[in-house]
Amino acid sequence: MPDAHRDRPRVLHIVPALFGSKGVLGGAERYALELARYMADVIPTRLLTFGDQSRSERQGNLDIRVVGNPWCVRGQASNPVSAAIFGEVLNADIIHCHQQHILASSLAALTSKLAGRKVFVTDLGGGGWDISAYTNTDRWYRGHLHISEYSRSVFGQENKPWSHVILGGIDIKKFSPDPSVKRDGSVVFVGRLLPHKGVNYLVEAMPPDVPLKLIGQPMEDRFFRDLQALATGKQVTFHNDFTDADIVRAYRSALCVVLPSVYRHLYGEETKVPELLGQTLLEGMACGTPVICTDVASMPEIVEDGRSGFIVPPNNPSAICERIVWLRDHATEAAQMGEAARQRVLDKFTWPGVVQRCLEIYSQS
Repeated sequence: MPDAHRDRPRVLHIVPALFGSKGVLGGAERYALELARYMADVIPTRLLTFGDQSRSERQGNLDIRVVGNPWCVRGQASNPVSAAIFGEVLNADIIHCHQQHILASSLAALTSKLAGRKVFVTDLGGGGWDISAYTNTDRWYRGHLHISEYSRSVFGQENKPWSHVILGGIDIKKFSPDPSVKRDGSVVFVGRLLPHKGVNYLVEAMPPDVPLKLIGQPMEDRFFRDLQALATGKQVTFHNDFTDADIVRAYRSALCVVLPSVYRHLYGEETKVPELLGQTLLEGMACGTPVICTDVASMPEIVEDGRSGFIVPPNNPSAICERIVWLRDHATEAAQMGEAARQRVLDKFTWPGVVQRCLEIYSQS
């Protein structure tokens, strides 16, 4: 049979971080993988990434190439480079880099420009040693595709015609309500246990009779010890071995999902970009669960205050506690919020929607 995709542009996604069972599959890597996977259902798409061993695999319609044993610039694991980039770029028509300020993206952008290929970039945080430390590489790309208005603003591109917002998506089948799962009254946090996530303020906020599930890896020993101390006398449990199915069940059974990220954390350090999107909020909302977030970064773009959840001031345990208690004491209204949260995701945050925005920008740029 003829290939229906044969005459269509070929898209290459490049994600630099180490990938796979022994690699780093964090939020940025998951974003690139899911976008490429859904895009492959519409247009020929490949994903190029890096790992300990070379391999090729196929997920649905997506071809994935993992380049083994790359050179890590200045020893930076999140900044791998390989000559394989050049051949992959030349075999594609459209290149979409995930991360701007790493050498692999700069090389892909230069090669694309010289070869007449269209190249775009989505910055998902992070970076490493790169040419962009010495010269502005913004216009090496046809377009910058941001995952939130906050991202576009923090990079100073809100008024640039080549800067666009594509948002983020959720697998609405995987993350979905299940009426057979009963609500257990728990509060759920999903994410790495890091100070800028504001988890300590959530632990402080918890009423003694409301259980809190902290789902994620402890990343700093001092912070983890402080969380354990704050949890004394409260119904706080730590889970660092949950499977995806366990996480979905936790979302479905929760009273609410909370993401309490802050600009300045308890040790006094400050970050401008604690959240570029807020993926775990979207996952919980897609499961029909109301959410609570802080008025920080991109999260107010996701949550409709008083409709799909609540937005509270950062670094404020009392405000978080007040909203948790309200949800506990207003079961009917909380259920309605959960329904509105699910609809919010369906209306604005699906992967097919993100793919369509990308394809329109690719064709118009």
